[in-house]
Amino acid sequence: MARLPAVPVLPDLLALPAVESDQEVTVRVPATSANLGPGFDALGLALTLHDTVRVRTTTSGGTIVRSTGEGVEALPTDESHLVAASLISTLQRAGHRVAGLELDTINEIPHGRGLGSSAAAIVAGVLAGNALLPEQERFDAAQLLQWAASLEGHPDNVAPALMGSLAISWESGRVYHSTRVEISPEVVPIVVVPDSALSTDSARALLPTSVSHGSAAANAGRAALLVHALGVEPSLLLAATQDALHQEFRAQAMLPSATLMRGLRAAGFASTISGAGPSVLTLAVGDAGARAAEEVIRQLLREGGQVSNQGGIPAKWRILRLAVEQEGASVEVHQG
Repeated sequence: MARLPAVPVLPDLLALPAVESDQEVTVRVPATSANLGPGFDALGLALTLHDTVRVRTTTSGGTIVRSTGEGVEALPTDESHLVAASLISTLQRAGHRVAGLELDTINEIPHGRGLGSSAAAIVAGVLAGNALLPEQERFDAAQLLQWAASLEGHPDNVAPALMGSLAISWESGRVYHSTRVEISPEVVPIVVVPDSALSTDSARALLPTSVSHGSAAANAGRAALLVHALGVEPSLLLAATQDALHQEFRAQAMLPSATLMRGLRAAGFASTISGAGPSVLTLAVGDAGARAAEEVIRQLLREGGQVSNQGGIPAKWRILRLAVEQEGASVEVHQG
C-alpha cells in the first residue's frame, strides 16, 4: 500500500496553493459497529444509519459549520469541528489549503454510543477534502484508508465506513490494511441505543494490559468463526460472537447495556456491545428472528434494574432495526 506524502512543513500555511472556490461536494457516510464480540480492533460492520455533509469552498477566510440532528448541542461551529478539521488536514496533506469553508451536516449517527460517529466524521472530511483537490492530485482508495485510519488511530470503524459491509482490518509495519467481506442477506442488525454516552477512551482505560493465552486463543477461534457465520452460516452467530477479551472488563462502565446483552444472549440471540459501547448490537437471523429479538429486548427493558443507569434514573432507549450498508461512503460532486 502506498503511503501518503508527508504534510509540508512551512512557516506559513498561506504559502500553500488554495483549492478552487465555489466547489460543492456532498458526502454520505454510514454508521459502523466495531468488534462484533471477538473481533476486537479488527472487525467492523457498516450499518444503514448515515451522516450527510454538504461542503462548499468560499473565499471568506473562515470556516462555518451548521449542524442538525444528533449531538448538535455539543458540536463546534468552526474549523475545530471534526469534519472540518479532517477536511483541512487532508488538503494540507496534499499540499493545499482552503480559503474558506461552509459545511452543512445532517447527523443520524448518535454520538458517544459506539456507532462510529467519530470515524464517520473523519471519513466525511477526508473524502470531501479529497474530492476538492485537483483530479490529478487525489488520493487512491488505499491512501484514503491509511490517512483516515491514521487520524482515527485505528481502522476498525473507518474501513467499513469507507467500503461498506464487513471489513477485516490489520496493521503491518505502521501501514493499515483492510479487506471487505460480503454478508448473508439473512443477517439483520438491531441496535439498542441508550440516552447516555460513553467515551471510547474511558471504555478502553478499563481493559487489562495483558490477557491469558487461553483467552487470546478462544477469541481467535470465535473471530474466525464469526466471519464464516456472517457470510455463510448465520445460525452460528451466537457461538461466533462470544468474547473473552474486552466486553466483561468494560461492563462496569455500562451495566444496563451489559445486562441487556447478557439477557439477549441467554435467550439465544447473538448480542454484543457495539464498539466501545454503550449501544447493544444484536445480529438477528431473518425477519422472524428480528421480530423475536425485538420482543425480547422490549421485555428485558421493562424489567426493573435493566432500564436504569447507575444513578437509578430510568434511561431512555431506542430500538433501531437496520440493515448492513453494502456500499459504504458515497461522494457527490455538484457541478456549478
